[in-house]
Amino acid sequence: MKNTSFAAIALAAFATSATAQTSVTVYGAIDAGIAKVTDKTLAVTKRDANKLGFRGTEDLGNGLKALFQIEMRYEPDTGTVESGSRPLFQGQTRVGLQGDFGMLRIGRGVTAVQDAKDAFDPFNGISGTPGFKGDVEVAGYTSQPLDPAGSSNDRFNNAVWYNSPVMGGFALNVTAGTKEANGGAAITGLGSSAAPQYPANAEASANPFSVAGTYKLGMMAAMLGYERNAIETKLLHAGVSVNPMPELKLMATYARQDQGHTKAVNPDTKGWLVGANYTVGAGRVLFGYGQKTPDGAVKTKQASLGYEYNLSKRTFLYADVSDKKAATSVKYYGVGVHHNF
Repeated sequence: MKNTSFAAIALAAFATSATAQTSVTVYGAIDAGIAKVTDKTLAVTKRDANKLGFRGTEDLGNGLKALFQIEMRYEPDTGTVESGSRPLFQGQTRVGLQGDFGMLRIGRGVTAVQDAKDAFDPFNGISGTPGFKGDVEVAGYTSQPLDPAGSSNDRFNNAVWYNSPVMGGFALNVTAGTKEANGGAAITGLGSSAAPQYPANAEASANPFSVAGTYKLGMMAAMLGYERNAIETKLLHAGVSVNPMPELKLMATYARQDQGHTKAVNPDTKGWLVGANYTVGAGRVLFGYGQKTPDGAVKTKQASLGYEYNLSKRTFLYADVSDKKAATSVKYYGVGVHHNF
């Protein structure tokens, strides 16, 4: 009887110790609304990505931690995987270590540049139509050109991430990928339809990489980043923000895409964006205006205005209006609700 009691106490102590040193969190967001877009019928839609994720850490001692994170995307109106074709864990699948040296991770996730720039986006990197994330803000650039159709524009597969500690307000973030093939479609590039520059399921011609430096001091912040993708398209991105008063944030970004490796003429595209966030009571106003200017092609101009009203720390209502003009004008009107859990 005494031995049994001792074993039970020891087991309970071990379980308590393990619980204290290991933490796993389930988190996510659900965003759904109703929107009307030019030449389309009224539809149930979303303003931002819907996600379900699991992240955890384990204390290894001496300031060292093991960590992991897996995150899927889904469509709230149908319950299917995002866009119906993306990977199950579209958001990220990464495992790594964190310590005094910073954080080192391996897997799939948002690149260093694409991650850092969202702090300088007046719509906070939302993926929906009123946002600037995937087009104007990055001058039409994509991080995953050799991945299957429908893949994300801002991630690397088969990559390693390093995030430095913040030192004197400065931090350095680096992503480096392998040349592995991911089953993408052919890219004609400087070749022909019969002999494309990048055949279907081609490997990268050079290792993709992404580097971003960020700096914050008082009411000002800035970032500078450079990225090269699997087909050697290059992106230069810079951003700056200032908070002249607690309730107001002003920001601006500049981007330049160089497609010289796959385009013989007019390889450059430039983009810029200015915006502001203004908090009023429980609400917040978001405004942005930007332009994308490809060499030898029609310029894109986009203006977006949004309003968010916080019902709680985790739930807010929103309303957005945007107008995007290139060869034609596409107007967007949307309302909805966003909940974080």
